[in-house]
Amino acid sequence: MVYLLKFGASWILPPGLFIILLVILTFYLSRLNFKLSLIVGFFTLIFYLMCTSFIADKTMGWLEQKYFSPTQPELEKADVIIMLGGGAIRDSQDVDGEGTLCASPANRLLTAVRLQKMLNLPILLSGGQVYSDSGAEAIIALRILQTLEVPTEKILLETKSVNTTQNAIFSAEILREKNFHKPILVTSAFHMRRAVLNFQQQGFEVIPCPSDFLVPREPHLHYTKFRPQSEALLLNVTVMQEMLRTFVTEKFKV
Repeated sequence: MVYLLKFGASWILPPGLFIILLVILTFYLSRLNFKLSLIVGFFTLIFYLMCTSFIADKTMGWLEQKYFSPTQPELEKADVIIMLGGGAIRDSQDVDGEGTLCASPANRLLTAVRLQKMLNLPILLSGGQVYSDSGAEAIIALRILQTLEVPTEKILLETKSVNTTQNAIFSAEILREKNFHKPILVTSAFHMRRAVLNFQQQGFEVIPCPSDFLVPREPHLHYTKFRPQSEALLLNVTVMQEMLRTFVTEKFKV
């Protein structure tokens, strides 16, 4: 009954409501202009599929499974951990101060801290203030790491970058300055492919350690996977953005 209620509610809220309106428009157009109704119907179907978890599980899963967690022997070769930022809120209240990381970088930070405790390696926090009203990512992450009792001398900061390309450029400068050669790279699983490529362009072969997984590796089929959801649409848009940005990075190195 719970699943049935969820399925039904999805059709009276966006994007399900918009899909129903588009279907009604398609039937109305079929009486006036059949070819136009076919075009509208086709794009309605595409939009509906993009809003389903069934498709999002496939597309995001394909992107997230490019890399797997490193083995212990691989981790033991590393000499530093790099955590990439992914968004912060400047003036939000936190338990020990002001400013918080968004969901993705918070998950990345959790992975980075666990690696630091396991390997006793320094953490390089990479991420600046992207917008005037967003937070300085590395600075906020520094405060959180200190609260989690990571020694300050084990924390390095890169605070100038505003995108993944700059993450790699400015982090590479610090890596060379500190004579680090084999970094563990921590970022969201969907973001890892592009991040690895950017560091390769700077001459570093990183050890990928994906975190912040968004879909299961082996999703189970359920009828609720076919209900329209804004979350599923966001996942599919994220996949398309990553594909486009990776293409640009490969072709133009930006």
